[in-house]
Amino acid sequence: MDTDSRAFLPALDVQDQPLAHALQIDGRAPFSRIAEVLGVSDQTVARRYTRLRTTSTLRVVGLTDPLRVGDTWFVRVRCTPDAAGSVGEALARHPDTSWVKLTSGGTEIICNVRTHEPGHPGESDALLLQKLPRTPRVVDVSAHSLLHVFFGRKRSAAGKSGPLTPEQVAALTPADAPACRPDEPAAPYPLDARDHRLLAVLAQDGRAPLGELAAATGWSQTTVRRRLAELRAAGVLYFDLDYHPRILQHGFRATLWLQVEPARLDAVGRALAEHPEVPFAAATTGTTNLFASISTQSAGSFYRYLTGPVASLPGVQHASTAPTHRILKGPGPRWPQAGAAAKS
Repeated sequence: MDTDSRAFLPALDVQDQPLAHALQIDGRAPFSRIAEVLGVSDQTVARRYTRLRTTSTLRVVGLTDPLRVGDTWFVRVRCTPDAAGSVGEALARHPDTSWVKLTSGGTEIICNVRTHEPGHPGESDALLLQKLPRTPRVVDVSAHSLLHVFFGRKRSAAGKSGPLTPEQVAALTPADAPACRPDEPAAPYPLDARDHRLLAVLAQDGRAPLGELAAATGWSQTTVRRRLAELRAAGVLYFDLDYHPRILQHGFRATLWLQVEPARLDAVGRALAEHPEVPFAAATTGTTNLFASISTQSAGSFYRYLTGPVASLPGVQHASTAPTHRILKGPGPRWPQAGAAAKS
């Protein structure tokens, strides 16, 4: 899941912003359909996406809902200042981490750690519970399990921000959008080995062509197309944009941890989901039981957000903030040194 890049489109050329917004809505939309909605040529859309991807600016990635296919932990690692960079880089290289960020002036790391099966411990748990506390110069490790997403999964995020009109958003919304509401309880979704191979390719390139997906799974292209529709309709698979960390350095980003009265938790989470500054909000385990990523234009804007909308939320007993110092990894695999060629 993308936990940092939706409240504001990052600093892109004004001509590229409509394309980025279109790909937020449907990352696998044919270039011809995007071109029709944007009022430009197919070649223009293909050329712009190819340039954005080959210059390591953005890419489409296929992501899975962690409440359907595994467990997610928000992990906070406090280090001595000289160790945070190396520990963060090691976490960023791990395949089960995403959104690895240096925060609090470079003395804390915040990341997402995912297990592959709900309730089944594996290598992620070993990393979480055994390896990190024994790492030299790691001062403290705390972990919060994801319980409920208020905002941030693709089913609820499409169209929240960007230059496209409501009519353009509706025209680009995929027909196989999830039928269930985002506030419905999520049940584990069974996946087999070929599903996992399909998802592994899409995690690298959300626009991988049907032929490549068929070769990876052993299915026919017709079966691949049908399975993609099934996984998307079930809310298991969604497509999102992964911006290079250097693009996300613009503006002011922070993590917000709230301690909320249990009776008010759902109401506060729903309220945060409506704030334009919030690209992601979720209920978690722990004393601080609500986690949110915040994206504003400046430190001053962040201050006004804290002292205005956040301060007015009923039931908030304590708030903790951690400004993002550097993003080491986003929702997809780590960016290569040079971008790969784009696929349409």
